Amino acid sequence: MIDPRRASELWRRQDVTVRDLPLALALAVASVTPVLDSRGTQLGDLPQRPFDGLTVLVILLECLPLAVRRRRPVVCLALVSLGFAIDQLRGYHTVAGTALFFALLSAGAHVERHRRLVLLAVSAAYVSLAISLDRLGSGEGVAGFTTFFLVLSIAWCAGSWLRQTRAAEEERRLRLEASTRAEERTRIAGELHDVVTHHVTAMVVQAEAARYLTAAPDRLERNLAAITDTGRRAIADLRQMLDLLNPDHGTGTAAPSPGELGTLVEQTRRAGQPVEFTEDGRPREPAGSAEATAYRVVREALTNALKHDHGARTVVHVRYGAKEISVAVSSAGSGSHSASPGGSGRGLAGLRERVGVLGGELTAGRHEGGDFVVRARIPTGTPS
Repeated sequence: MIDPRRASELWRRQDVTVRDLPLALALAVASVTPVLDSRGTQLGDLPQRPFDGLTVLVILLECLPLAVRRRRPVVCLALVSLGFAIDQLRGYHTVAGTALFFALLSAGAHVERHRRLVLLAVSAAYVSLAISLDRLGSGEGVAGFTTFFLVLSIAWCAGSWLRQTRAAEEERRLRLEASTRAEERTRIAGELHDVVTHHVTAMVVQAEAARYLTAAPDRLERNLAAITDTGRRAIADLRQMLDLLNPDHGTGTAAPSPGELGTLVEQTRRAGQPVEFTEDGRPREPAGSAEATAYRVVREALTNALKHDHGARTVVHVRYGAKEISVAVSSAGSGSHSASPGGSGRGLAGLRERVGVLGGELTAGRHEGGDFVVRARIPTGTPS
């Protein structure tokens, strides 16, 4: 059995001429159908002439150009108009005369250049046809010819309206794409800020600690190895972020897997920060926006702990609920502040906005006991 969706998709992939051909063939067949004889378009009220050998050529001249009505609208309109003129002057009055309305509609919608010139040429041709019909004894009169001309004008105006609607839609799409690209650049810039800040902070803290370990070669070696691992991790994360700028990259953004939280905590421990890490519940698979945001909250909080509370006891608690993920990161505030680089606060502000987009909330600040606590509630579904 033929799948309608697949058939529709295959049809849309066909050349526009192929897709426009059925209308041309349908009108041609209708024009030679006996039941529709004498039911065609009639202008000028000339006596009906029986079909002859020329009638077939007139029908083909009126109908077949409709196959190129979108690809070559001016050519289509010129050929159909010529066929229509012969049709009316000879008195055939075939159904094929209806093709003139389709040709005008398509011309109004698809002619891009010299539109006024085309419109003036068609109008002049119509006036010439009306004069010729009148000289052949037409009883249409000025009122009849004017009314028919207004009907033809409606077809052109309808096409022009479709053209303007299409142009407005295209402009809206381009604006949306530009806005999306700007938002994506801003998002990637924020991601790069977070990645660089976290890894470089860890490397600076480890390097500063190494200055005091010259008397302990084993600890110095471990510290230098930690710096190397952190640098490699930074390069890997930056490469992943920069891959998003590659045009061949997919539209989806790879989210950190739940297991990477443990790697992140271990890296922070190697930088000299005592971290207690607990997870409640089971993370959802595959990781989505909520999990990725939770990872970034923990990363930013640990970065701040390294900067401002280096060496202080830090507690990370992540709870995976049925409808949301809760994150709490606290540092005791008793560590050394002097040996750490300062922060701009942009990371938490960006995270607060990211969490808000998902319908959650994020708070950060010092508590009465001096602990700095970052808390986030991140819904796992789409916000209502």
